Amino acid sequence: MNVPDPKIKMLKGHLAEIVRPSREEAEEAVRTLLRWAGDDPQREGLLDTPKRVTKAYGEWFRGYSEDPAKILERTFEEVEGYDEMVVLKDIAFESYCEHHMAPIIGRAHVAYWPTDRVVGISKLARVVDAFAKRLQVQEKLTAQVANTLMDVLKPQGVAVVIEAEHQCMSTRGVHKHGVCMVTSAMRGLFETDREVRRDFMDVIGKPVSRA
Repeated sequence: MNVPDPKIKMLKGHLAEIVRPSREEAEEAVRTLLRWAGDDPQREGLLDTPKRVTKAYGEWFRGYSEDPAKILERTFEEVEGYDEMVVLKDIAFESYCEHHMAPIIGRAHVAYWPTDRVVGISKLARVVDAFAKRLQVQEKLTAQVANTLMDVLKPQGVAVVIEAEHQCMSTRGVHKHGVCMVTSAMRGLFETDREVRRDFMDVIGKPVSRA
């Protein structure tokens, strides 16, 4: 039987808003975890750890308070007729696995084929971070970035490739280090036109056969 969490407000059967606990409650939760790990939260080295952890959570998960669509609102028309793909590659990011809350460290490659407007390149990196700074699975992160760019910019196409190492796999479980997971999302031209997709993969250093 599923019992609703009283900390979660419901609206028409869907999650509408997460009611955050107080900082004091969050710090007490950290003390509980420290005791669960087998240590004493009252010893000198751990006295300020709950405060440090809650402060770090504010940075690690700031994406919950950011709207990726708003990041893309300001666009520019003065592009002198530019009609080729725009690529921003090797966007470094850190995220956290929603299953174990372990770090996901990687790089994102993002491209779009504009219609008559472009967006500032820093906004592409900010959209990646807005989604990455949440509890994630890589497949969802990849799709979220691609779908948001497609929905807001209305380009001819979008491509997103993400390469990342998952520390839930390298520091626990199977303990496999140096394993890189690769996910991709192709929309519009990048999905329907093989040459466009190949050109994008060439640009990010992932060439595919043209046979």
